Amino acid sequence: MKKKKFKIVPAAYLVLAKKKKVLMLRRFNTGYEDGNYSLVAGHLEGNESFRKCLVREAKEEANIILNENDLEIVHVMHRRTTFHDVGLRERIDIFIAAKKWKGEIKNVEPHKCDDLSWFPLKKIPKNTIPYIKLVLKNISKGVFYSEFGF
Repeated sequence: MKKKKFKIVPAAYLVLAKKKKVLMLRRFNTGYEDGNYSLVAGHLEGNESFRKCLVREAKEEANIILNENDLEIVHVMHRRTTFHDVGLRERIDIFIAAKKWKGEIKNVEPHKCDDLSWFPLKKIPKNTIPYIKLVLKNISKGVFYSEFGF
């Protein structure tokens, strides 16, 4: 019997902050953490860097245009999660801050997100996904790497 190769799922997250507030979205109708807040984010599609992924996702989800040169990696997380349909998965999540952006922020995917709002960094919603809470706390402390779910 041939052993399945280990796979890791890569994702990029946008940490968009202004005036000590962070842009967050509430997941809706996705089947994962619905009703809870997260950040604009997405999985890499293959042959795509984390920065390119984030530029694409920011446009698709929040209607903003990012320039790769204005992006800075601010945190890396190695994470384990269990999904009912596929079992245990390991992930590498890269959190990237944008120094600037163009366009008017708006919810472009209302079928996947029912709120896109700014929240004070020190008072994010109670229903924020736990690993997102940890990341935002770590970023505020200057911690660059963390692990979750181990």
